Amino acid sequence: MEALVCAAHGAMVSLLRKLGDLLSNEFKLLTRVKRDLVFLKAELESMHAFLKMMSEVEDPDELSKCSIKEVRELSYDMEDGIDNFMLSLGVDSSYKPRGFKGFTGRCLDLLTNSKTRHRIAKEIKVLKRGAMEASSRRARYKVDDGEPRLSRRSIDPRLPAFFTEMTRLVGIEGPRDKLIKLLTEGEGALVQQLKVASIVGFGGFGKTTLANQVYQKLEGKFECQAFVSVSQTPNLKKILRNILFQICCQEHVSNEVCDEQQLINTIRQFLKDKRYFIVIDDIWSKSAWRAIKCAFPGNSCSSRILTTTRITTVAKYCASQHHDHVHEIKPLSAAHSKSLFSKRAFGSEGGCPLQLREVSDEILKKCGGMPLAIITVASLLANKASTKEEWLRIRNSIGTVLEKDSEMEELKKILFLSYNDLPYHLKTCLLYLSIFPEDYEIKRDRLVRRWIAEGFITTEGGQDPQEVGEGYFSDLINSGLIEPVEIQYDGRADACRVHDMILDLIISKSLEENFVTLSSDKNPNSLHHDKVRRLSFNYHAEEHTMVPSNMIVSCVRSLTIFGSSEHMPPLSNFQSARVIDIENREVLEHSYLKYMNKLSQLKYLRLNVRRITALPEQLGELQNLQTLDLRWTRVKRLPASIVQLHQLTCLLVNSAELPEGVGNMRALRELSEIEINQNTSLCSLQELGSLTRLRILGLNLNWYISNTNGGMKAYENNLSMSLCKLGMLNLRSIHIQSYHSCSLDFLLDSWFAPPRLLQRFEMSIEYVFPRIPTWLPSLDHLSYLDINVNPVDEETLRILGELPSLLFLWISSRTARPKQRLIISSNEFRYLKEFYFTCWETGRGLIVEAGAMPELEKFRVPFNAHGVFSSCSDLDFGIQNLTSLKHLQVEIVCCGAKVGEVEALEDAVKNAASCLSDELTLEVSRWDEQEIVKDEEHKLPEAEADADN
Repeated sequence: MEALVCAAHGAMVSLLRKLGDLLSNEFKLLTRVKRDLVFLKAELESMHAFLKMMSEVEDPDELSKCSIKEVRELSYDMEDGIDNFMLSLGVDSSYKPRGFKGFTGRCLDLLTNSKTRHRIAKEIKVLKRGAMEASSRRARYKVDDGEPRLSRRSIDPRLPAFFTEMTRLVGIEGPRDKLIKLLTEGEGALVQQLKVASIVGFGGFGKTTLANQVYQKLEGKFECQAFVSVSQTPNLKKILRNILFQICCQEHVSNEVCDEQQLINTIRQFLKDKRYFIVIDDIWSKSAWRAIKCAFPGNSCSSRILTTTRITTVAKYCASQHHDHVHEIKPLSAAHSKSLFSKRAFGSEGGCPLQLREVSDEILKKCGGMPLAIITVASLLANKASTKEEWLRIRNSIGTVLEKDSEMEELKKILFLSYNDLPYHLKTCLLYLSIFPEDYEIKRDRLVRRWIAEGFITTEGGQDPQEVGEGYFSDLINSGLIEPVEIQYDGRADACRVHDMILDLIISKSLEENFVTLSSDKNPNSLHHDKVRRLSFNYHAEEHTMVPSNMIVSCVRSLTIFGSSEHMPPLSNFQSARVIDIENREVLEHSYLKYMNKLSQLKYLRLNVRRITALPEQLGELQNLQTLDLRWTRVKRLPASIVQLHQLTCLLVNSAELPEGVGNMRALRELSEIEINQNTSLCSLQELGSLTRLRILGLNLNWYISNTNGGMKAYENNLSMSLCKLGMLNLRSIHIQSYHSCSLDFLLDSWFAPPRLLQRFEMSIEYVFPRIPTWLPSLDHLSYLDINVNPVDEETLRILGELPSLLFLWISSRTARPKQRLIISSNEFRYLKEFYFTCWETGRGLIVEAGAMPELEKFRVPFNAHGVFSSCSDLDFGIQNLTSLKHLQVEIVCCGAKVGEVEALEDAVKNAASCLSDELTLEVSRWDEQEIVKDEEHKLPEAEADADN
């Protein structure tokens, strides 16, 4: 089992494991030293038992809190001491005793040193005194062990539907349509004037959800649209740049436009003669609105602005003197509350068992029609036994506070109920999210890698820590405490957000337990701890934040920096850091990384800084480093010493060259996106195949190798050989990209032993396979396929349609088989969720037979309008057979077609889509519209025939 660090237990579990290793028979310790260590371990085990019991108490008294804090902080200090001790022995803190030659002798020398013995003896006395105090407290406070909790490893399949129901069906239509009418209707000249409307309501009532629904409904009705969030600590520059980015193309947003006044002038100039619709979400003050509204010209183009806020006075101020433009959001009605609750707790509106109906109504009454409270409690109950006794216990735990009023503390009471119900390891992972700013989109993989580096993930029996961490992430989503973002084809969320109410809760808990310290003006009391464990600087919120002189940063385990300032603390101060995560885009200088090699305990390093073009050569001294994320830097050549990082499991770069000696990096599990070019040696390509643990590989082929003496062939052979080796081992995902013309012919038949564990194959390259590679049909685990094939015919579709695990398919081609329509036959693609078909010349189109793609939810397909009547008079494409479809995107190829043909094809698509669910989102667009054949009479073939008669 891996060592575990958590908010409730501190580093106690990790510390006990390390002491156990020191006491193993591998080390011949002096009798006195061993006796002292045995005593130390016994005392720590007693303390750990105390912490474990107290972590189950929802509201311990002040004496218990003091004892918990003392023991927890002591565990951190002791682990830091042990880690430094291990470092002095010349091994990393996660060492395994067996196999280290000469280790026993060095251990013996250091433990017999009088200074070392004195230090250990002193620490033992402190621990002993603390243990005695803890024991007396445990005698006074008897705590039950608590109940076993569920362990889940995949996102609740009802979750995507739940969020859809919340946003579209649960009481949203009325307020949405009322707001749309308010924004779009008027009389005379008033219609052309700029109109500002406001949504006001308490946190958790769904203001943002309502605004987003209005925004989506009005999408395409305005020339320019933008949706931005302000928050309590607005960064005006960031908000204005976000608006500018959304209303115009990305290339117009120059990095040189950095002053607020410049940004305002640029936005005003761009919008002066355009009809625009802007949503300004979560405004907390009149001053914030005064600054932001300067960017919007009051033209006569019927432009509209919608704001949301919790404060009535701010809402009225935004809407100026038109108080009828303020929409006060109300609690959900009893019927809507029951609908939302039932769908989350039971999966359907009528799913509540008879014996739970009465207690369900009582619980809903306590939630007061607040959507967030209903979601939270229903998510909690969804994973409880469906017994009246269990539900009554939950009802009684909520208390009666919501029956009195609806202030913030009552909602926190409900939120704390779900928080307290989490297992301690999930509490730790949730509290860790307090590091990130308000409204921040937190990527799943980044978060899980940080959890691993912090020691939050516990594994047994050879489990993959990344997979276990992803399970933790899914568990938190299922709890309803974090909101999923970008749910993917496989049902997993790519990222998450934390609702601001829940963020307030976890910030308060993190500060209480000295788990995370936030350095921003929003939390003036968060810097009162002398010794902090995790430090997060948000210079976007307060640029001039400084580290207080009394703060001991040498104990900081993770440092996270958002934005930049001249007051940024030097990295050399953070000797105990396991995690360094810096996100300030353009500002950080190379010199800031000068002493990075001194961070001997560092396990995770992420640099989101465009100015960084090189790393210190001493990088190889970071022997504990597990993750190195350089994707947002301009590092193109890695230090030669990187191959000395024997613990590195994840290397993420932006087309940095494959290093010499890469075969030494045997721990690598992910390597993306590494570049292979003319500087890459043939030896390095061979060594790539020796990375036996590699699961994820991203290659950028940028080679210009002369064919003289078979040079190019040698490169292709070596790469092919390495891919064959990796495919026979652990390779799960491969992404091949190239920004230049590059052939992949060597991959057509090269995998003589197919990569049977491969789950994902993706190519971002101009090269097109002339046929399906021979090895692809045997990939039983393949779930994601993005492939270029030319031409596409029914045999291509048949082969791919038989892949048993395929969930996502993107086929790109130059031509489909001409003259005849491509048919997707019944029973093909039985589990496919998303299908994107890109074809420059679509032939006669594609038809879906009944029974094909029964699970398909997203479909993008082109249809050629030219000659559509002669090829299929009924215009039946089989779209109506896709009964699970939720999103349909049809691209009409107009080249050579008449206007009537294009319009008839669009109508046929819309008619077919109308036969499907009301929830279907339909998008119809035109390709090459400028090449429509001009026909003044616009006669259809049938009409022309009638005219001839």
